[in-house]
Amino acid sequence: MGGVAVPPSKSLTDKLAIERCPAPDMVYIPLSQHIGAPAKPVVKPGDKVTIGQVIGEAGGFVSTNVHASVSGTVIKIESRYMVHGMLAQCIVIKNDGQDTLCEDIKPRSEEEITPELIRQVLRDKGIAGMGGAMFPTAVKYAPPKEGARPIDTIVLNGIECEPFITADHRTLLECSDEIIQGLKYFLMASGASQGIIGIEDNKPDAIALMEKKVASEPNIRVQVCAEKYPQGSEKHLIYATTGRTVPDRGLPADVGVIVDNVGTAVAACRAIKNNIPLYERVVTVSGDGVKKPGNYILRLGTLFTDAVKAAGGLEGDPGKIVAGGMMMGFAVNSLDYPIIKGSTGVLVFNSKSPFAQYVEPSPCVHCGRCVDVCPMKLEPTEIVQAVKRQNWEAAEKFYCHACIECGSCAFVCPAYIPLVQYIRMGKQFIKGNSSGGHNPFYKLNK
Repeated sequence: MGGVAVPPSKSLTDKLAIERCPAPDMVYIPLSQHIGAPAKPVVKPGDKVTIGQVIGEAGGFVSTNVHASVSGTVIKIESRYMVHGMLAQCIVIKNDGQDTLCEDIKPRSEEEITPELIRQVLRDKGIAGMGGAMFPTAVKYAPPKEGARPIDTIVLNGIECEPFITADHRTLLECSDEIIQGLKYFLMASGASQGIIGIEDNKPDAIALMEKKVASEPNIRVQVCAEKYPQGSEKHLIYATTGRTVPDRGLPADVGVIVDNVGTAVAACRAIKNNIPLYERVVTVSGDGVKKPGNYILRLGTLFTDAVKAAGGLEGDPGKIVAGGMMMGFAVNSLDYPIIKGSTGVLVFNSKSPFAQYVEPSPCVHCGRCVDVCPMKLEPTEIVQAVKRQNWEAAEKFYCHACIECGSCAFVCPAYIPLVQYIRMGKQFIKGNSSGGHNPFYKLNK
């Protein structure tokens, strides 16, 4: 039920091989690149660092280490706004151009690899979800609590249903062996008996390659999923690949499943085999506002402006900049934001592009389209009305918390109401109230 047929708009980059970009002169590495507590800085201005060196230690159980993405000198530690509007501490490093690797980056023998070591490496090397959620991977693979359902299935998410974004597609084609090896490590760490790689049916080349690669693997298979947004949502992917339904307020582990992105599997493979931390990633830089759209390997902490330079520079005057995908990404006001572990794309549209045009919202016409397309079977318009009235009890009555913020409702709304933004605001306020935190409500009465 629900979902929308979103124009994929992937032809700009889906046939373009991944390119490695030179590291910029300066990187701005946030200490919060994951769900959970920010990392704590362990370097200070003036310190010399090498690629892969720990510069931030995990600030709690749900947290990750942060590593230097260039070798050079720590210039300062400063607060910068992130794409979601929150401030984060960033470690600013001046690149010395030497690309000196941390001395502990070296191959590890297969005999050394155990479930315990895998879990420790995932934590030490800063592995986090690379599909956008950025949940610390080590937490998923922590031994289950007594009485909990055992994990029996690992699902790798290769759906990538966001328009314009092709980083995972190219990763499937160019890093297939590492994806499979990473999945095997996940199976070992969890004790799961089967691995499933979910791929949307609009990627026949990736499907054919991965099916060939896993043909001799008795406990790994490819699941072809229908092209419909948001097929890549965790709960919908679990249902599409296993037939299991994650309960309201539940987690994948409640149905015996762990879900990881294919890019996360590659990062995990490199960390476990060669002790390489997560300090770079593949990012799609696309849109009609860049001269050379493509899929680029960028160091974490690279500013969007340097990412756009790697893509040939701007094409015309930028009218809209999006961090992430068109459906779930964030429109931002400049290119002065850093690439982080969950950065899937940087999209730039010139001022004449239809994607850059603003349409003033008008009153709801009660057409019901938002209800028809909601993949979580919610009533977005009712939630929004409750949020506008600041009636949090009513918002929860309509399951505000269950919204996955996929944007399907806003995509079909003929009145151009920013439904997702209202619902997100409601969720944040309810969460702030329940935790005793301060979360001011910004009235949007227009």
